[in-house]
Amino acid sequence: MSSARSRRKRSGSPRALASGTAVAERLHSAAIHLLRRLRVEDDASGLSAPRLSALSVLVFGGPRTVGELAQAEQVRPPTISRLTAELERDGLVARERDPDDARVQRLRATPAGEALLQAGRARRVARLAQAIGALAPAERRLLRDCLPLLERLARADADPPEGSSRPASVRASRARRPARAR
Repeated sequence: MSSARSRRKRSGSPRALASGTAVAERLHSAAIHLLRRLRVEDDASGLSAPRLSALSVLVFGGPRTVGELAQAEQVRPPTISRLTAELERDGLVARERDPDDARVQRLRATPAGEALLQAGRARRVARLAQAIGALAPAERRLLRDCLPLLERLARADADPPEGSSRPASVRASRARRPARAR
């Protein structure tokens, strides 16, 4: 099989590419493989992936109630309560009263939690920077030029454009989907 024909088989037909399906499949696969490759660096933190994820929401998203954190992590409140109790025990998360409503407690990352998460991020970024550094200059430029589009795609579901809302199919699928642990 010729290399052009082989490439065509891997990337899909021109019609599939035009519809976005083939591109979506390849991007999905690449994103998963890239995350797996970088996630190896998280082992150095000593925390499980669910605990790191919950801590990340608090570090980068700010203080949250247990319910807000559970919603952000797409798990049930008892699951997030268990995770945050472990994070509290380790001194990575603390509870504080809401300034506007003393009945509400918010979880926030402690300086130790922030430092642990930032160190993990630095390890992942260093590993990715090393891989990017091995690319040819033209490939690095191409990757740089694609970043705004990738960032927009990454946020498209979370932040619909002004004046629009999530498609009904997305809202419906999220409503049907059971909460899951990460």
